[in-house]
Amino acid sequence: MDYRVLLQEENEAVRERYDLSMERIGAMGEEEMGQPYGSYFKRTAEFIRMMGGLVQARLSQGDKWGKRSLAELKEENRRFYADILPEHYGESYGNPDYAAETLGEGYGQLLSFLYTEIRGQIVYAFEMRLEYLTALNEVFLEVYSVFSQAWEEGRKAPAVQEIKDVLYWFVSDYADVTVPWRVREGVDPALSFAVDIVMKSDLTDLRYLYQYGEYVSESELTLAEFMNGLPQETIDRMADTYTEGYRKGFAVMGRDLGKKKTVVVEYPLGFERMIRRAVENFRAMGLAPVMYRAAVESVNRRAAGRRGYFGTSPNRQYDYDHRHDSALYMGNGFKERKLSVTRTAYESFKELASWCAGPAVVETFGEEGFLPVNKKTALAMNAHQEEVSLACAGEIRRIVNQYMPGDETSFTIIAFPRPEIGPDFAEIFRETIKINTLDYEKYQKIQQHMIDALDEAACVTITGREGNETSMRVMLHKLGDRARETNFENCVADVNIPLGEVFTSPVLAGTEGLLHVKEVYIGDYLFKDLRMRFADGRVTEYSCGNFLETAGGGKSGGAGDLDGAGDAAGGPSAAPAVSCKAQEEAFAQGRELVKQVILRGHTSLPLGEFAIGTNTAAYAMARRFGIGGRLPILIAEKTGPHFAVGDTCYSFAEDSPMYNPDGKEVIARDNEISLLRKEDASKAYFSCHTDITIPYSELGDIRAVDSSGRETEIVRQGRFVLAGTEELNEALDDESSDALQ
Repeated sequence: MDYRVLLQEENEAVRERYDLSMERIGAMGEEEMGQPYGSYFKRTAEFIRMMGGLVQARLSQGDKWGKRSLAELKEENRRFYADILPEHYGESYGNPDYAAETLGEGYGQLLSFLYTEIRGQIVYAFEMRLEYLTALNEVFLEVYSVFSQAWEEGRKAPAVQEIKDVLYWFVSDYADVTVPWRVREGVDPALSFAVDIVMKSDLTDLRYLYQYGEYVSESELTLAEFMNGLPQETIDRMADTYTEGYRKGFAVMGRDLGKKKTVVVEYPLGFERMIRRAVENFRAMGLAPVMYRAAVESVNRRAAGRRGYFGTSPNRQYDYDHRHDSALYMGNGFKERKLSVTRTAYESFKELASWCAGPAVVETFGEEGFLPVNKKTALAMNAHQEEVSLACAGEIRRIVNQYMPGDETSFTIIAFPRPEIGPDFAEIFRETIKINTLDYEKYQKIQQHMIDALDEAACVTITGREGNETSMRVMLHKLGDRARETNFENCVADVNIPLGEVFTSPVLAGTEGLLHVKEVYIGDYLFKDLRMRFADGRVTEYSCGNFLETAGGGKSGGAGDLDGAGDAAGGPSAAPAVSCKAQEEAFAQGRELVKQVILRGHTSLPLGEFAIGTNTAAYAMARRFGIGGRLPILIAEKTGPHFAVGDTCYSFAEDSPMYNPDGKEVIARDNEISLLRKEDASKAYFSCHTDITIPYSELGDIRAVDSSGRETEIVRQGRFVLAGTEELNEALDDESSDALQ
C-alpha cells in the first residue's frame, strides 16, 4: 500500500481541526500583542504558515511537487532551516540564551522548548502527518491564549507555571500518538516514506535528496554525487559487505534468520545508491526493509545521538542545547505514562516486532570534533530526573527485549567517510572500502594465536607511552576446560565491520587502574586528555580537558588529579583567583561532558568489555591521512586496545551459547553486574556500551599474566611481539597501508 494512502484516513479525520488551527494562526499577524512576547508569537506563526504553505503545495501539486530546479529546492531547504543555522542562531528563539534574554528567565526556556517542538513540523509536513501538525498548532494557540488572557487582565505575562502546565500536558497527552508511532515506524515496512525515496527515485538526479525534508548540506550533495560516480561493481562490493556481514552475524551466533521478515536499515543521506543495492540483497534473503527517521520530538529524541536516517545537523550546538528538553516534564508520573504507552504499543505491534531481525547501520566519520558550549539557560535535569530518566530507559529496553528478544536478533554496522574529512576524501573513501573488506581468514588465524595466549592468563595488564599514563589490570574468567572454552571472541567481519579484534567481558573484582587517552573521538565529540579510574571494574573518577584551554588552564592534571584539584586548588603553580575559578568550572564542565556522552548520564558504570584491536591497516590509513582523531569508534576500536563502559557485548543474550570458528565456546558473556538479571533485571543493565580506544601511538605494553605471575608479551611498546602476530606490524611500518589487504 502506498504510504500516502496509508495516512489518508488519519489525515481526513483531523483535516477540519488542522484547517481551523491554520486559519486562526493566519489571523495572528494582524493582532496587537504585548511585547516582548508578541514578537515570539508572530515569528513562530510565520514559520507555521510557511509549513502550511508546504502542506498545501504537496496536496495541490501531487507528484509534480518536487520537480522544481535543484537551485529552487536548495533555496527552499535553506529557508526552512535558516533560523537555527549557526550564522542566525544568535537571534533564534531556538537558542535558549537568546530566548531567555529577550523573553525572560523561565519564560525563555519554555518558549524555546515550544519553538523547537514546532520546528518538527518540517518533517511532519514532508511526511504529510496532519495529526502531528494539528497537535503542534493547537498547543501553540493554547499557549498564546494564556498570554492573551494575561494581557487582557493587564498583566505583562501569565505565571511561568501556567505555561509549563500547558506544555507538560501536551507532551503527556500526545504520548498516545508520538510513542506508538515511534514504535511502529521501527517495525512496520508499510511505513515506506524513505524506502520509496531510495527505491523509486532517479538517484542520478540529486533533487531526490530534498524529498526527505531533512537539512541538506553541501556534504550530502557532494557525497551523493561521489556515489553516483562509483562503478556499479564498487557499489555492489560496499553493499555486499554490509549485507553479508548481517547474514554472518546470525550464522556465528547460531540464530535463525529464516524466522525473520524485516530488517531495520539506518543510514545518513547521500548513501542511497549503496542502500538501494543493500535493500535488493536483503529482499533476496527474505527481509523487507524498515526505515525510520531520526526523531525530532523531545519525547522520542536521543540525548546521545541520532538513530535512523538523517541529514547533516543544521547546527550541532542547537542539538546540544535541547538534548535535555525532557527536563520540562520528566518525573515519576511521566515515566509511568511513557512506560504504559510503550507496553501498549509493543503489544499492538507484537507480530511486526517478532518479525524484526534487528538493525543494519551505516555510520559516517570525518566531521570536525564538536566542542559544545554549556549554557546555563538550557533545560537540564536535576539528579532525581536523571535517575528517573535512566530507570525509564532501562525499563523500555526490557520491554523491547520482551517483544524482540536479543538472543533472536542481530545487527551489523559499517562506516564510511564524509566529504568534510578534507581534500583526500575520495582516496580515504577508497581506502575505507579496502579496510572494510580485509582477508577474513588471515585475521582469524592471527587473532587465534592471540586468544590462545590470553586463555592461559588470569589477567591482562595494559600500559601507555608517549605521554599516555594508562595503567590498567583487567581480570579474566577462570576457564574450566581450555580444550572447549575460551575467554575471548575471535571477531572478524560480521556484525562489526571492519574486522580486527578479540574481546571479552572481564571479571570486575580486581579490575582496576587508570585509563587515559590524549585524544579520542566518541560520537560527535573529540575528547581531550580523557581520564577514567576504575576500582573493582567500576568507574570511580573521570575527567577530560576539553574546556581547560578556553579557561586558560592549559592541559588537565595528571593521574592523581581526576578530581579537578591540582593547580586549581592552589599550590606552587596556582593561577590567579579568577583563573582558578575558571579552571574549576572547566573541570566541572569536562566531567559533565564525560558523564553525559560516555557514561550516558550514569554516575558510574562497570567495564563491560576489554578488547585488543588488530586492524593495523586501519591505523596506518589514519596515520597516513592524519585523521586518527576523526575515526568513528567502529573503526577506532580496531586500532588498539579498547575498553567499553556499560553493558557487556552480550547483554540480553548471555544465556545463548557463543562459539569461535575453532569450535570453542566463549564463556565470558557475563560479569558480576549482568548476573544480577537473575534476581532483578533493573540492576543488571544500563542501556549503553561506550568504547574508548588507546591508539597504537600511545600504547605501551599488553601482557597476559597467569596465576603464578608469569607474563607473556602480546604487545611491546606499541608493536605486536607474540609469535604468530608479527605480520600485523607490516601495516605499522608501511604508511601506504597496502599490507594485509
